[in-house]
Amino acid sequence: MWQYVVRRLAQMLPVLGIITFMVYALMLAIPGDPARALIGPGESLDEEQLELIRKEHNLDKPAVVQYGIWLGKALRGDLGRSTQNQRPVAEELGTRALVTLQFGIVAWILAMVIGVPAGMVSAVYRGKPVDFITTIVSIGGVAIPNFWLGIMAILLFGVILGWLPTQGYVDITEDPVQGLRHMILPAFALGITSWALIMRQSRSAMLEVLAQDYMRTARAKGLRERTVIWVHALRNALLPVVTVFGLQTGRIFAGAVVIETLFGIPGMGNYMVQAIFARDFMAVQGAVLLMALAVLFANLVTDIVYAWLDPRIKYGE
Repeated sequence: MWQYVVRRLAQMLPVLGIITFMVYALMLAIPGDPARALIGPGESLDEEQLELIRKEHNLDKPAVVQYGIWLGKALRGDLGRSTQNQRPVAEELGTRALVTLQFGIVAWILAMVIGVPAGMVSAVYRGKPVDFITTIVSIGGVAIPNFWLGIMAILLFGVILGWLPTQGYVDITEDPVQGLRHMILPAFALGITSWALIMRQSRSAMLEVLAQDYMRTARAKGLRERTVIWVHALRNALLPVVTVFGLQTGRIFAGAVVIETLFGIPGMGNYMVQAIFARDFMAVQGAVLLMALAVLFANLVTDIVYAWLDPRIKYGE
């Protein structure tokens, strides 16, 4: 197992290199002078002063050289300083990553707690009204953009009913009640698509498992239907669900960019949006690196869990 983990970690390195270099190149391709973005709005400098700034920040060098300098510092844990507030990017990301992680965990929990049981029940009662209802809801969850759901949730539960706060963030470790109240709406908008996909996958996987010969054998032994479904069928049906669950990590982070901006949450997604508009190279690169690491790590955990659920799968195969 450990050899497999080390091999997968080694495979992550070129992927991270490609992702970060592409983002760096795209940032350089944005119209405008990066040196002028560094000095901020309202400041006026002559060309000689701008040239000094370019040399100071290595902006006079080719893109590949600039990227190499940044990468060398990043390997030592130095992600540079944000041009927006002159604070270390690693420090900023450390604070904001915890915020995004909290919302991501709540969204994942909602997706699994609602999606898996709903998909299983839909498969067991195939063709019944409950199957029809869950199918319609899941199709809507996939088709409707999460930002629109977020706006509708703000309008209904925040403005019309006044049940939940619609803006801001409260640390759940400091005030659990208010923290959860602030998390409900953004976590719902962030996780609804993942919940719908997991529900559809759970239903399809359960239908396939229920049609297997060993399920008929379990029933023939006189086992109760509840035991057959929730003990014998569930573990095998979870195999493809785990794969989908791991792939949703990227969707969660992508959705966080929009949802955090919509709800005014000081997380990584909101930080990245602000950094892009300000042409804050260091902040964007650091956020992309951290998000890419999170997605790759989630995929690694998914592979390990997949092999644990199915003993027939060997690590490294």
